[in-house]
Amino acid sequence: MYLGIDIGTSSVKAVVMDDDDRPAATASAPLALSHPQPLWSEQAPQDWWQAVVDSLDALAAEAPAAMAAVRGIGLSGQMLGVTLLDDADTPIRPALLWNDGRASAECADLHRCFLDFADIVGCRAMPGFSAPKLLWLSRHEPGAMARARRILLAKDYVRLRLTGEAATDRADASATLLMDTAHGDWHDGILSVCGVDRARLPRLVESAEISGALRRELASRWHLPAGTPVAGGGGDNMCAGVGVGAVQAGAAYISLGTSGVYFVANDRFVPARGGGMHTHRHAVPGLFAQHAVALSAGAALAWVAGLLGRQDIGELMAEVESQGLSPDATPVFTPYLAGERTPHDNPLLTATFSGLTNMTGPLHLVQAVLEGVALALADGHVALAADGARIERITLTGGGARSALWTRLVAAAIGRPLGLAADQRSGPAIGAARLARAAVGGPLIADAGSVSPIVDVDPRLSEQLSRKKILFHDHHLHGHLP
Repeated sequence: MYLGIDIGTSSVKAVVMDDDDRPAATASAPLALSHPQPLWSEQAPQDWWQAVVDSLDALAAEAPAAMAAVRGIGLSGQMLGVTLLDDADTPIRPALLWNDGRASAECADLHRCFLDFADIVGCRAMPGFSAPKLLWLSRHEPGAMARARRILLAKDYVRLRLTGEAATDRADASATLLMDTAHGDWHDGILSVCGVDRARLPRLVESAEISGALRRELASRWHLPAGTPVAGGGGDNMCAGVGVGAVQAGAAYISLGTSGVYFVANDRFVPARGGGMHTHRHAVPGLFAQHAVALSAGAALAWVAGLLGRQDIGELMAEVESQGLSPDATPVFTPYLAGERTPHDNPLLTATFSGLTNMTGPLHLVQAVLEGVALALADGHVALAADGARIERITLTGGGARSALWTRLVAAAIGRPLGLAADQRSGPAIGAARLARAAVGGPLIADAGSVSPIVDVDPRLSEQLSRKKILFHDHHLHGHLP
């Protein structure tokens, strides 16, 4: 058995996998977001830890035999965040998250300092990434930066609590934009500009390398073997790639989670020099990962459900699917609730509905959100292909992949058939468990059937969305914060 833990944005998920990649037990615990100012997005690191404790307490109670058989633990987590800890390893302030947009000016400054910035790190500086956020903190909260003994990513804060070790894997670390990505080490010049001392950063390990051992008191609490090894793990995007089997060049996946991620594995380092794309190291040795990201996917669906006063999103989606609405009858929605990364690289973009009439009802709005996210992912597909990504097969994963309508819309929007991951909700946690198995000498991938039958492109739906793309691309130009 192998335990995978994923520290997401909306929840922590934990899964115990057997030797044949079958889940033996799962648990989860919710997380809350804070937006104290426009463009800001934060979470309390203590909440990540409490959600991990709640999830593993549940697994220990419900599946003690499976927990007792665990031979390794793998960690996955939301990427790009910044967690500052003091001398007692206590968080100094809430963590700045991947969808925080406050550091636009700092991005421009990094490019002025390093004309070859994208060639070094893999992409242009964008506000959600760690390096510009650290530069922002150095300028606006110098007291907090001066007190910081450690600077960690989300899953690495959890690792510290689990093992006492301050470590991170090179895949997740490469997305901080503090690293020479091709060579896999921190870049001292960028660290200096951002006001970061290398000594405050965690040591670097490989994703399938043992980074530490579980504390004795925690092993006892959760019925885990004493000294259970904890693997390096990876960022949630890389772990999701491992979870769906995107572990060879040309394999890709699209995740419909809080954000929409389009990930392509590549055996070459291809820096992204524009278009809101980014390239990092994969959790698999010898591979890199090209990314396009729509910042609001499931987040946009949750938003519109909240506007309509609907708490049960599954029930709402079932109502939309039962109506069989044509895209020709729905408004155009640009899903830029938190700005947008690919292809616009603009944190000031705002979401818009257009084409509203007195016939527009609540279900039309919901389907418009689904279509808008699909069209945003299609923009990502075009941007990746134009940047030289070789895309041979695409798997759809994430909570949104459970919707038959949304999967059809995504396939129709990008014009490519999609495989469906066998487990749409736990991909990063499954990938983390697989990395744990590899860290203790087992195979990375054990199963042979992780992708179910293909979702084909519906030509009529594709034609309808193609007509809508014109309006979609026109109206994104009008949504900007002042």
